[in-house]
Amino acid sequence: MSVHSNSAVVLTSSASIGEAIAALPSPIAFLPANSAAAFVAVNTNDDWSVSKGKRMLDLAVAIPDVLLLSPLLLLIALLITIDSAGPVFFRQQRSGACGRAFDILKFRTMHVMENGTEVIQAVANDPRTTRLGRFLRRYSLDELPQLLNVVNGDMSLVGPRPHAMVHDTYYGAHIADYGCRFAVKPGMTGWAQINGHRGPTPTLDAMEARINCDVWYIKNASFALDLKILCKTPFAIVSPRNAV
Repeated sequence: MSVHSNSAVVLTSSASIGEAIAALPSPIAFLPANSAAAFVAVNTNDDWSVSKGKRMLDLAVAIPDVLLLSPLLLLIALLITIDSAGPVFFRQQRSGACGRAFDILKFRTMHVMENGTEVIQAVANDPRTTRLGRFLRRYSLDELPQLLNVVNGDMSLVGPRPHAMVHDTYYGAHIADYGCRFAVKPGMTGWAQINGHRGPTPTLDAMEARINCDVWYIKNASFALDLKILCKTPFAIVSPRNAV
């Protein structure tokens, strides 16, 4: 959505938000240069989403996970190399907090490497998906390299899932409050994901339902809520969903 002068986008910090945003590099296309004034702090948990505590939780979980899961990560990398031609990792530009671009890291699950003005969501029995890729996507194992994005500070363990930038532009123009997602760091999992909004979003209504969950999280983010989401995520992964 285009952020107009009379619209407010949720942020979770109450101190000098406008000045902080104005000092950042140029944000994504649908956020105009003067958008800083449109950001207002309404989250009563404003000491968590942008706090050192959340960052400490991210590092306390992500770093040990990388070490403990390293044998699995190496095995998946080897299987990808055997299964199909192409690189082990898939990189794509996504929009982070306040629209700052970063390269998201995934295990490659397709024969294509879309990253630009045309990115097509995967569908059931998608011919672009590799044999191994279908399994990795079903159990979200392709997302594990994003632990490195968390360690690097581009992402958090919990937050709105980042979308391809071209999709940000499209949905931002069609869904109210879409820009609220950029108030916080994107996450590996989130409130939307544990509430049934994982996988493809074939309709605008499906994406809007996900965005509503993202906005609710931003308004209610807290340490306890993050722990709840992290604990429920494994159950959401193994339960049936529309993963492809």
